[in-house]
Amino acid sequence: MKKLVDFLIVCGFVLVCTSANAQYVKTDKVDASTKLYLAKPGYKTPYGETNPEAVKAVIDRVLHYLEEATPTGVIDKNTKEPITDYKKIDKNSIITQGTFSITNYMWGVTYSSMLSAAKITGDDRYKKYVVDRFQFLTEVAPYFATVLPEDNKDADPQMRQMLRPEALDDAGAMCSAMIKAKMDKVKFDGQPIMDRYFDFIMNKEYRLKDGIFARNRPQKNTIWLDDMFMGVPAIANMGKLTGETKYYDEAIKQIILFADRMFMTEKGLYRHGWVEAMNPHPAFHWGRANGWALLTKVEVLDAIPEGYPGREKVLALLQAHIQGLSSLQSSEGLWHQLLDRNDSYLETSASAIYVYCMAKAINEGWIDMLAYGPQTMLGWHGITTKVNDRGEIEGTCVGTGMGFDPAFYYYRPVNKAAGHGYGPFIFSGAEVYHLVKNHTVKMNDSGLNFYKEKVKTKAAIFYVEEDGIRDHH
Repeated sequence: MKKLVDFLIVCGFVLVCTSANAQYVKTDKVDASTKLYLAKPGYKTPYGETNPEAVKAVIDRVLHYLEEATPTGVIDKNTKEPITDYKKIDKNSIITQGTFSITNYMWGVTYSSMLSAAKITGDDRYKKYVVDRFQFLTEVAPYFATVLPEDNKDADPQMRQMLRPEALDDAGAMCSAMIKAKMDKVKFDGQPIMDRYFDFIMNKEYRLKDGIFARNRPQKNTIWLDDMFMGVPAIANMGKLTGETKYYDEAIKQIILFADRMFMTEKGLYRHGWVEAMNPHPAFHWGRANGWALLTKVEVLDAIPEGYPGREKVLALLQAHIQGLSSLQSSEGLWHQLLDRNDSYLETSASAIYVYCMAKAINEGWIDMLAYGPQTMLGWHGITTKVNDRGEIEGTCVGTGMGFDPAFYYYRPVNKAAGHGYGPFIFSGAEVYHLVKNHTVKMNDSGLNFYKEKVKTKAAIFYVEEDGIRDHH
């Protein structure tokens, strides 16, 4: 590279250094190959350095949108009149309907992400978002409990999920978020709700004989990769809250059971579903389900102390999974709906989960910063292009069941009202904020690089040598 730069100078080119890329100003004729080297890349996704302020500006835009899109309050479903005296809640009362439900698993993820963003950025608006909604929900829940129909018919769906959970989707992510809020000293009277959620996870969810979480849809004895996340992080976080190691053991056990059936070592990917009666077991590597599995491992590693028996197995699975995913990242920074089929569309929510988990793993020292830092930043830049001016996140696959043919996944709709992308995006923004604030990220020879040492040079091309950084000249 130095020879090329010297050659350019001899030939009459001037090197102009910028914070992102080296630009060359022509002062004489050069050959065609040199012109090609100097051509400006036509990136579809922003490429290069960023700073904490720029990162936070994007997640702030999403926060502002969600504050408006998820109001709190109770109304009469017939008259639409607000009910401010909660003692007057009756069978016709429902939670005010915003764009998104504030009690489902998507919002469990969002609450957890807001708590993370508050701690990392120091901005209490993110914590206030959680406090306001948890205080509201726990205040109205006892009144709804007295009027909820026994058969759940015509029940307010948001309160039904909270008061009578029927699946891990109802219980797990919300339970985990409430446990985290309690550990963060958020004041809300949520213990009865947490207990109800956790009882369902531990004692009422359907399981196979070896104890793995399962469902009887779409086939009998079906394992859903999604259920790793819908149940396991709450168990690990309960262990962290209470100090009861039996919950650590259960969380690790579940991760190993899922991996034994569903992790395909040769690809570093999980299949979405496993049906006991099928032979062979089809393998469709759906993006968001792989995201839930990755996020589960990050949550469990974050909850369980280093040195605890079995934790190293979870870490090894995380590293293998990230390695498998990293090889499938697109040039735009996002990943495909079916990960190993690049004619399927690029999907936002899965990509945001991967960016968060990779940034978190780098920050925690679980994966190599030099190897994975640039891909993480490319992923971040990619998902930021999916946030519109209003703060809505576009390109997210809607809620998805399980299929055993490619068309099912290829043609799932995408919509900005799909809530699955919001929590992962805020998670990723907060962790990338931490990443760029605490590590050296520099352009060098037009490529983005991470450095363990401070790099003060503004040169567009520099060398890393034993005695420090040296510019190309």
